[in-house]
Formats: sequence, structure tokens, C-alpha cells
Amino acid sequence: MKTMKNWLLTGLLFMIVSTAFSQGKISGMITDGVGSLPGANVVIKGSTVATSTDFDGKFTLNATTSTGEIVISFLGYENLTLRFSVRNGETTNLGTIVLTSNSNELSEIVVKSTIVDIAKDRKTPVAVSTIKAAEIQEKLGTQEFPEILRNTPSVYATKAGGGFGDARINIRGFNQNNIAVMINGMPVNDMENGSVFWSNWSGLSEVASAIQVQRGLGASKLVTPSVGGTINIVTKSSDRKEGGSFSSGFGNGRNFKIQGSYSTGKLDNGLSASILLSQTMGDGYINGTQFEGSNYYVALGYGSKSGNHDFQITVTGAPQWHNQRSTAAPIATYQKYGINGDPNIRYNPDTGFLNGESYNIRKNYYHKPVASFNWDYKINETTKLSTVVYASMGRGAGAGATGGIGGNTYNSAVFLTADGLIDYNKIQAWNNGTGQVFFNGANRTRTQIGGVYQNSSSTGRTGAGTTASPYVYNTTSGISQTSSINSHDWFGAVINLNKKLSNTLTLDFGLDARTYTGYHFTVVNDRLGAGEFFDNNIASLKPTGRRLTSTYETDVQWNVFDKRQYDKISFNSTGKVKWYGAFTQLEYSKDNLTAFVQGAVSQQGFKREDDFVYLPTDPLTSTSYKNILGGNVKGGANYNLSEKSNVYVNAGYYSRQPFFNSVYPNNRSTVNPNLTNEKIVGFEAGYGFRSRFFNATLNVYNTTWNDRYLKGNALPTDPNTYTEYLGLNEVHSGVELEATSNITDRLKITGMFSYGIWEYKGNATVNAYNQADNSPVAGYVATPVYMDKVKVGDAAQMTASLGAAYEVLTRVTLDANYNFNDKLYAGLSPINFADPNNKGALQLPSYGLLDAGFSYKMLTGKNKDKSVNFRLNVNNVLDKTYIAESRTNTFADDNLPVATGQPAGSKGTYASNGMLYNGVANVNQVFFGFGRTWNFSLRYDF
Repeated sequence: MKTMKNWLLTGLLFMIVSTAFSQGKISGMITDGVGSLPGANVVIKGSTVATSTDFDGKFTLNATTSTGEIVISFLGYENLTLRFSVRNGETTNLGTIVLTSNSNELSEIVVKSTIVDIAKDRKTPVAVSTIKAAEIQEKLGTQEFPEILRNTPSVYATKAGGGFGDARINIRGFNQNNIAVMINGMPVNDMENGSVFWSNWSGLSEVASAIQVQRGLGASKLVTPSVGGTINIVTKSSDRKEGGSFSSGFGNGRNFKIQGSYSTGKLDNGLSASILLSQTMGDGYINGTQFEGSNYYVALGYGSKSGNHDFQITVTGAPQWHNQRSTAAPIATYQKYGINGDPNIRYNPDTGFLNGESYNIRKNYYHKPVASFNWDYKINETTKLSTVVYASMGRGAGAGATGGIGGNTYNSAVFLTADGLIDYNKIQAWNNGTGQVFFNGANRTRTQIGGVYQNSSSTGRTGAGTTASPYVYNTTSGISQTSSINSHDWFGAVINLNKKLSNTLTLDFGLDARTYTGYHFTVVNDRLGAGEFFDNNIASLKPTGRRLTSTYETDVQWNVFDKRQYDKISFNSTGKVKWYGAFTQLEYSKDNLTAFVQGAVSQQGFKREDDFVYLPTDPLTSTSYKNILGGNVKGGANYNLSEKSNVYVNAGYYSRQPFFNSVYPNNRSTVNPNLTNEKIVGFEAGYGFRSRFFNATLNVYNTTWNDRYLKGNALPTDPNTYTEYLGLNEVHSGVELEATSNITDRLKITGMFSYGIWEYKGNATVNAYNQADNSPVAGYVATPVYMDKVKVGDAAQMTASLGAAYEVLTRVTLDANYNFNDKLYAGLSPINFADPNNKGALQLPSYGLLDAGFSYKMLTGKNKDKSVNFRLNVNNVLDKTYIAESRTNTFADDNLPVATGQPAGSKGTYASNGMLYNGVANVNQVFFGFGRTWNFSLRYDF
């Protein structure tokens, strides 16, 4: 009996030991249905056994039990639980596992809505780059939103003056007025001038699930200003998985940011909700560019049990204020306030001090909330109806200076300290009559008007400074801070019917309607010590004018429904735009071939109201709508040569209506007699290669832009004029390459190269007009300007980048990227090309920037489905000093200006006088890019 017990005990012990020490393995590859997902978390449920996928999306786990469940999680995707069974010493391969996206890829709204035109790999025949939410969260750091795109081909992004949200972006040499920006299918370019002010959208980086850059005419079915390309931003939907995050970050310039978000997930009753709140503030990298901004995002959703209806309501906004650097100083000025001839790249000609505190007269403050209602209706298996109704009410302004003292502006040398700061105390002392200012050869004291120190728009000096028109000074004028209000009410709707005609043909048809009212006027913010402000710009009150004492704070208006009343000065006009459009697209898809043809037409109506310039009895006080037709037609095809290779081609024609200020130039209500639509013709072809270890896309393009209308600045000889250029034609051609490679399981390489030839084609003409009455200036009627073969400025025509990410340890990653820019030309004013023997565009020095980062993801929670994420970004690691843009076009071998009567060239050139910086004449007005910056963030995902 004892022997039997021993055998039973031995057998039981053997079974226990065998079970406890079973060492089977579980393997597999995790993808999103398109590509692998490196860094996905895999954990055996109820244990601490966990791993992460490598750069091919592969994983291997040592199982301590023969059966069980694994839980797979990845930021932006639904968690997935799978059962497994494995024998001792063997490996069970679970094969390819596909995760469902909820935010990191193109979220549910993209899948459901036919309004959002997202290009699909190996199907949509356009040049495209997609940046996912994880990369945006990880690498943006203290960069501006457009800068996250700079490592995509033919994209040039800079911080411009360096204020919060003041960045700009060019695609294929076209500025952001000519790039369509879409958020969930809604166009957001300003309806009057096509502008996009990124400070109004600073929260997009937090709510975006993906950004897709479509270069060229793009895939949008709407009539949009996509001459250079389309930036498609898709925000997170309300029905993403339940969970949330808290994060905090800080960086140089006392930059601080905090954020929290939570999503309920889709509840049993079909309802869902998401909310995100954040706050950011700092001193800014550039001197005197303090800022503060908030961001809110609320999404509510409902999905019917049948799956036929999906509703999404979203409200988002980013109220902010920030001080600016609006003045591009000459290089010599940056050097003057630098050390040993090195430029002080942080120098700001607009900032100084007042009453013992930092003060900057240039300030932007704005709040532009956007609300949208999306309804996606699956009528039947072959028919879908998608609708979005949206509204935006923008409230805010840009503050600056009005007036002058003896012909001196607020940042003239007489007000500067030894270190280049503006002594606003000196301006205040002049304004209130307690201080003196030197001008016209002596120290002057201010005099009153009617017993009051009275500011106005007068600069304190008239005349041209010539023998025929000598300067005439007064001692009565002063300087005020004023704001140019640019508020608006914008409402629109897009509806699209998607019908599958057969297994191969799909037809889309839709309507696009928008209405826009822009409010433009000026108010006084701070008289800086003066007793009143005199305005004499209302026609019905001339010559008496008005003596005003009211002032208004430069505060963000949170309540956009508040119809505030103002005492307006200088100008007061309302611009109204009505837009009606229709579009259609027919798509063919069978086997390896996808092709489409698309057409759209729109009518834009422009109306101007002005009760300052015109008397109430003048019909020009309120014009009728000037209606202009436009439209586009485009088509393309993609053919998959094999499972790895595809080719595509597309072409299109776009007739684009002019902007509002082209219809009504010089802030007057007279329709421009030279109106004509701009004509854009685009052609593109490309080749794609996809494999397990290497992906690449190569494309070529050619875009012609004819009959471009450009309103220019005043003539150099007369500041009371403005110019317009007719017949400007441009040709933008180039080649682009984008590639990624998984060198090893832990090492991933990315790269891109783009080379453009962007030039003006043929010559144009310039007309000059007097600002007072729009009458022609003698000698400047259809005057030729010689632009043929002149390089297009403001964007690097050759860009390249090379990056690498290496997983040093599990979930510990180091990454670096080098971005190179060459063939960067200065911004141009065509009036400088009146001489047929001009030197063309000034080429600026090339430069390269190295960025680096460190990431660590620590898994937490019982099932290891939560995480704490650490991220350190360092931008411009090598602290490279470089010129990002130039507003002037002066060459090193240009002669110095001479006084009247002196022979030209008698003072030599800038080069011969040693007036160069890195080969560039130091009188050029430039913005330097930022030096080394850093940012550290900590985020908890649950």
C-alpha cells in the first residue's frame, strides 16, 4: 500500500512540475491591415509575462501554461484578446493578427464618412504621406504644428517670426494660401484670402488621429485651393475605445503644458463621448514672445444598433494670445546685438519694457471655435449618404502701433536702449508731455491740441524729404497701440451621396454650400499716456472727426456670441462671401486597376460694405454680390503591377476665382477691372514599392500656374501707392522620393529626397494706383516686369532627410533625424525686376538640422494594458545658426546706395565693404531659425 502511495505522489508531483515548467512558445505578427505595428504590447492574461513586437510587428512569448489568453494592445487601436494552446517545447504561431484602429490610424469617421477624402495606399493615384497620432504625440514637442510635416517631400516649414502659432508651410513651392487645409472634410482656409493661421489651430496636434499630406491637386472632391497640395486632418471620433490619458510637459523658454482626456467608448445604448482639455504657456524662444493658450475638444456620438446611422457632434477650439516678432530686422542688427559678430537670433525689434515690465506692442489674440455635426447614413448595401454641417465664429485681432513721433515709428533708433530693447517708457513720457524726443535736429517737447495730448494716425512728419517735397514736422502727434479686428461668422454644409453602381463602378455626387461674413475694423487698445485719440476717417463726419477716449483690452474673447460694441477707427468694412458648389466622381476598381474621373464647379459671390470711406447715400456703401464661376476637373489611375509594385498617374485642370482683395483692391468697393480666374494645370506620375523590409515611393510632377493675380506693396518712391501684378505665370516641376526600411528587428530607417525647379515663366506687367482714390500713377500703367526664369522664393527647392529609430532595450527607443534644405531663395517683390538685366532671386545659404529623441514605455496595470510614457525631444541638437527666410533681395555685389549727385558705385559694393554674413549682404531683412530647443513629457494612458 505504501508503495502505491509513493507512486501516486510521485506521479502527481511529476504532473505539477511538468505543468509549472512547461516552456512552450507563442509567436505571431501584428499589423493594422496595411503594415506592421512595431511596439505593440502582448501579455499573457493574468500573468506578468509580456513582450513587445519588433519593427516587423513580430513577437515571441514563453508560455508557462499550455492554454490561456493573450491580450494585445497598441496606442490608437482596440485591445484584442486571443486564446492559445501550446505543447511543451513547441511553438504555436498565431499567424497575422490585425488590430482595429480607433485613433492612431484613420479613425472610424474616415471609414464611415464619404466626405473625408483620404488617399489609400496602392489605390488612390496621388502623391501622399501620412503621419499617425503616435508620431505627432511623440515628436512634436515644442515645434509648431506645420513643422511635424517637414520631413515629407517638397515641404518647407518655418517658424517665421517665431511667435506661438506663427509658423508657415509651403508645399511644392506654394504658400499656405494655396494649400487646402481640411478637418474631417471641412475646408478651413479663410474664405476671403485663403489664409490659415496656425495659432487658431494650435490644439490640432492633440486631437488629430492622423494627418495626410496629399501633394498636388489631391484627392478632395471639393473645389479647394489645392494648388500645392492638401493637408487632411482627421480628428478622433467619440466612439474610440474607453480610456484616457493625462500628460504634462515642459521645455526651454519656461514652456509648460498639461493635458487630460477621456473617452467612454461606445456604450450599449449606442452613445459615446470624448473630451480633451489642455493648457500651455511660456516665455517663447524669441525675446518678448510670451504666450498662453488653451484647447478644448468635445465629441458626442450615437450609432444605431442596425449600424445604418452614425451621428457625431464635435466642438473644438484653441483660444490663445501671444506676443509676436513681426519686424524682420536686417542681419546687421542681429549682429549688433550679438557677440563677436555672431547674430543674436533671439533678438526681437518689437519688444521692450514699460513701467518695469516686459512689453510688446505686437500681440495676437484670437478664439476660433468650430462645431460640426456629421451624419452618416447607410441607406442600403450599395448606397451611403454622408453629411456635415459646420459653423465657426472667430473673434480676435492683431495688435500693433499707430502714429509716430517726428516721423519715428515705435521701434526707431531714438527709442532703443543700448541692448536694442524699445523704451516704451520714453514713448509714454512723450505722449503725456513729460519727456522729450530728438528729431529734426533738436530735442522736442510735445504740444497739446485743444488742451489735450492727442494721438492719431499721423506719423508726425509729412513730405518726401526731397527738394520739391521737403519734410514738414509737427510736435502734436504720438504713438498708440491699436488692434486690427478680423472676426468672422462662417457657416457651411457638405453632402455626398455614394452609390455603388456595380462591382467595379462607384459614383459620388455632392453639394457644398458656405456663407462667410468678415468684420474688419480697428480699435484703440492703449494710448500710452495720451489723453485722447483723434480719428477723421468717417466720410460723413469729415472734417470734424471724433475725439475718442475709449480703449479695449487685448484679451481673448471666450464668449464668441457676445456682440461687443466698439468705437472704431481708421477703417470699418464687412466682407461677405457666398459659395455654392457641386461635385461628382466616378471610380472604377477591378483587380489591380483603380481609376477615377472627378469634376466640380463653384460660384463665389463677393460683397463689400463700408460706412467709413463712403457716405450713407453712396451706393458703394454696400455693393451687390460680384459672382464668379470656377471649377476643376481631374482624373487618374493606379495599377498594381504585383503584390509589391504599383504605378499611378493623375492630371487635372483648375480654374480658381481670385481672392476678395483682388476683387475689391485697396480696401475700396470698386470692382477690379482686371479680374480673371487663375488657371492651374497639374500632372503627376509615380511608382510605389512595398515589401516586408523596404517601402518606397517615387514620383514626378509638373504644375503650371497662369494668370496669377498679386497685390503688391507701395512703390519705392511713393508710400501712398499700391501695386498690382498681372499675367504672373509660374511652373513648378520636380521629383520626390520617400522610403522606409526595417534594417533589423530593432532598427528602422526613414528617408526622403525632393528636388524642385520652381520658376516664373515669361514676363508680367505692373500697375500702380494712388491709395486715396485708386487713380493710376503716371508711368506705371502696364509697366513690364522681367520675371522669366526667376526662381520662386520663400521655400527650399531641394530638401532631404534621413532618420533612424533603434530599440535599445524593450520599449526603450532612441531616434534621430537630419533634415537638409538647399536652393532656398529670398521672398520676391516683382517691382524689383523692372530691369531686364536683373540678377534674379537671392539664394540663401543651405542648412541642415539634427533632431533627436528618447522614448520609454512602461507597462502598468494587472493586464499590462496601461502605460506610462516618457519622451525627450531635442531639436537642432547641434545649435545650428541659419537664415530661415528673407524678405529682401539684396546681393553681395550690389552697390551701396549713394546720395543725390554722387556717381553710382562710388561707395563700392556690400562685399567690398565687408558687409556680409555667410556670403549674404547684411542689409537683408531676415528671420533666423531657432537654435537648440528641448522638451520633456510624461503621459499616462489608461
